[in-house]
Amino acid sequence: MFEYFPGNYVWNLAVVATLGNGGELAEVDEACRPIREAAAQGADAGTQEFFASWSAVADRLIGLAERDEAAGRSFSAGEKYRRAALYLINADRMQSVHAPDRRAHYERAIALQHKAMRLARDPVEVIEIPYAGASLPAYLYKAAGTDGAPAPCLVVWNGFDSFKEQLLGAGLAQQLARRGVSTLFVDQPGTGGALRLHGLHAVPETEAYGTACYEYLAGRDDVDPDRIGVLGVSLGGYYAPRAAAFEERFALVVSWGANHNWGEVQRRRLQREGENPVPHYWEHALWVWGQTSMEDFEKLWDRINLDGVVERLRVPYLVVHGGSDRQIPVEYAHRSYEQATSSPKRELKVYTADEGGVEHCNLDDPANPTSFIADWVAETFGQSVG
Repeated sequence: MFEYFPGNYVWNLAVVATLGNGGELAEVDEACRPIREAAAQGADAGTQEFFASWSAVADRLIGLAERDEAAGRSFSAGEKYRRAALYLINADRMQSVHAPDRRAHYERAIALQHKAMRLARDPVEVIEIPYAGASLPAYLYKAAGTDGAPAPCLVVWNGFDSFKEQLLGAGLAQQLARRGVSTLFVDQPGTGGALRLHGLHAVPETEAYGTACYEYLAGRDDVDPDRIGVLGVSLGGYYAPRAAAFEERFALVVSWGANHNWGEVQRRRLQREGENPVPHYWEHALWVWGQTSMEDFEKLWDRINLDGVVERLRVPYLVVHGGSDRQIPVEYAHRSYEQATSSPKRELKVYTADEGGVEHCNLDDPANPTSFIADWVAETFGQSVG
């Protein structure tokens, strides 16, 4: 993995994820160069400096975008606003739950993202999916060349700490659209706007919001209700198969990062085994799951486990994992695959150094895994892959 900050896995993960989600190398370097000394102090110290430096790059881009917009160059302005939003989201992601003005910073980034999509004329619809008396913010990236016919659609859920805006820029939607598949990116409970704007915390029983996502799509004229699948990234590797096991109308499921037993991972982290995904990890975890103490949180852990769950899957199931994942043991990928004995089409893909993408969710080299997943989903839906 590209390690801009030697010895600081958490900050390096933020860098490679941003590059993989549409960031520009020179701009990321501009954001990182002033905070090298801060990074040497560990993952938690210096996150305010991280925010300030990345925000400064975003502010510079916004100024350039405003010039483009004033000149009528909407496409160029949209691309700059998009990257500014990405950098602000990444800066927010690294902060403590208690950092000042977090909601205001988040809302600014989302407003920039929406402006970027509008100016760039992206084939994206901004959606709110009704759920639990509130809503789940979502983007529908529409398939190309359907001539108005209902298209298959893949629901994509974030991991523990990611945002739908990051995944929207990671290339999967564009790959699937070329193959005639739409993509619905959702901030599910515990992530993004669902948590920050609506106070919706993560729950182990993910079929509850899985049903909400499915029924929203099934009610649209441009989606084929018999070809709606679900993919989860990182902790979404638990969320997605859990949902598909109990919401049986999903037509396929993908774990991009096999988070088979998340409770066990937390116990390992308490023993300093494995890497954390974000700074201020434990306070972030309590916030995501709506817990007030570690004692209460530990009582929840054992429910976040796919043992006895993936056996229920009756649909095609793909497990994709990095062979040297430093967060989630690769043994979990084998466990999820081996237990899915009722799936009519199950496949395990563990990426090696020869293929690239050996780190967590293949973030160190995501291009080939992204294409592979797009091909598998399209083929399973009966779509052309070229």
